[in-house]
Amino acid sequence: MDICFKDGKLQKLCENNNNLIRKYGNIQAKKIMQRINELLSAENLYDISRLPPAGLHLLSNNYKGHFAVNLKQPFRLVLLPINGQLSDLKSINNVKIIIIINYHN
Repeated sequence: MDICFKDGKLQKLCENNNNLIRKYGNIQAKKIMQRINELLSAENLYDISRLPPAGLHLLSNNYKGHFAVNLKQPFRLVLLPINGQLSDLKSINNVKIIIIINYHN
């Protein structure tokens, strides 16, 4: 799957393990890198949905039309599909990473 980032700041953060550790700690940094590597290895979002620990789910309200995957609780990695149909996960093979967030607050 192809991934891109909302902006250069987020990309720089996610592409540098030391930056992730500084901001989120070692355990969360490992989980973020794991999810990004899973996304890169997958053909489409359907493949991610078959990984129970990822917990792929469609969002609503402020993030309507976005998906999220689980990180270390309570954080999520929010994704915006660039192509395909929300109802057909096999058609989505390009996503934009929008934010790392705890949206349960």
